[in-house]
Amino acid sequence: MQPAVSEVVITAPDAEWLAAFTRRLVEDRLCSSGHCVETIRSIYRWQGEIYDKPEARVMLHTRTSLVQQIIDRANREHPYEVACVTATPITLGNAAYLQWILDETDESEER
Repeated sequence: MQPAVSEVVITAPDAEWLAAFTRRLVEDRLCSSGHCVETIRSIYRWQGEIYDKPEARVMLHTRTSLVQQIIDRANREHPYEVACVTATPITLGNAAYLQWILDETDESEER
């Protein structure tokens, strides 16, 4: 049976910070890739106020077993007090692409 893969979504207030964060994750083999969207419009409630602000978003592809390490890294490095980090299992996809995700990630050591 093939190991599970997931898509992890992270948002941030700054596209350049998010791109640099994504690059570090790829370099450390915590994810195979990150698809960055430089500007999204986020509307949210935070500490009793409603905000309407531009943010950046990245969709990472990784082994499900590495998701917690990505969450931990985001919690340490993210500029927000509470980082938006969510993960969704990838249940179906191009088999060659899913294998590539596995080939480009490494769960051999804690980062």
